[in-house]
Amino acid sequence: MADTIRVGFAGVGWMGEQLLRRLSENEKSQVLAVFDINRERTADILKQIGISPDVLVDNFDALVENPNIDAVFLATPNTFHGPQSISALQAGKHVFCEKPAATDYNDYLRQIELDEANPKLATMVDYILKFDPMENMLNKMIADGDFGEITQIQINYRHPVNIAGDKTWKLRKDIVGDGIGMGPIHAIYAMLWHMQEHKPVSVYATAMEASVRGFEVPPIWNFLLEFDNGATGIIQGNIDKGNRYDAYHNIYGTKGGFVFDSQTEQEVKVKYWSEEKTDGKWVFPLSKSIANRDGTEKFLWPDDLNLPDSGNVVHHQTRECVGHFLESIIAGEKSPLSFSRSEQVAEMGFAAMVSANTKSPVKLPMDKELAKKVLSK
Repeated sequence: MADTIRVGFAGVGWMGEQLLRRLSENEKSQVLAVFDINRERTADILKQIGISPDVLVDNFDALVENPNIDAVFLATPNTFHGPQSISALQAGKHVFCEKPAATDYNDYLRQIELDEANPKLATMVDYILKFDPMENMLNKMIADGDFGEITQIQINYRHPVNIAGDKTWKLRKDIVGDGIGMGPIHAIYAMLWHMQEHKPVSVYATAMEASVRGFEVPPIWNFLLEFDNGATGIIQGNIDKGNRYDAYHNIYGTKGGFVFDSQTEQEVKVKYWSEEKTDGKWVFPLSKSIANRDGTEKFLWPDDLNLPDSGNVVHHQTRECVGHFLESIIAGEKSPLSFSRSEQVAEMGFAAMVSANTKSPVKLPMDKELAKKVLSK
């Protein structure tokens, strides 16, 4: 593979604009074609970024049919992710896909099939928390055994997503597909990642219809997960109502615990304790004043460490995720976020929908025929 990846880009909305900016800054990529239904607004954005509006094309097919394009980036609305990624893979393109991977169960199965059948094609679902510094710090602490065996884990996602003005399309079922892909999917990814080698064996989920804003899909979700080591996981998701961005974490193990409260004061947003590392004492790694008082200076984290406490995509690690995907293509290696390697995240979302529909727990891995029957209704 050449060192410069020629890109076709679809969907220049809020997140799409940031990804496109990161591509324009990366010397390993060249944007050859861009598609968005709002041509006039997209042309203005391209000028701001420094990309010629001449790259604009009239339809998505122009991206997959262009023999000069190596990779297709999808930042289109949710229900387009499945069909468009399948089309791009069938055309022999590498595929970067915003979350969720798909909103149709059959599309999800086809994505995995195509990904596995084409080992030379790189794919990636943008589970952005993979690149968050705090999440990486936490993941390493868990892997190092700082908290022992994890027995209880809770990760929430509450965020009153913007539906004002031209964002009202986010209310529509035919465009967003389901409420899980608009929020709880972030918490699902983080939980499965932090549980390391332990796999979920069942999920019980409930869904609640909108009570504040006019969502056509349930915007309020609750998950109860059981893992193969007996641990319990809880996820609460709400995009109908919220007071700022809430990505609360509460993790307990046999030798310690970790809490991240995204909505409290900076100094105490993070606290943790470990029998082995902190002598069982709670420490606050973001607070110099507490560390100086308690003599825990050695546990301080860098002042500029990014935290997952903002719903503004400008603050997200878009540069890192774009760079990761381009490097995967150049190295000829499958990303851990490829359709096939991250399939458990998408499966959990579909399993939660099956559970909410049947009002019963769903065993994992999920029975595909059961899923097709329930989700086709």
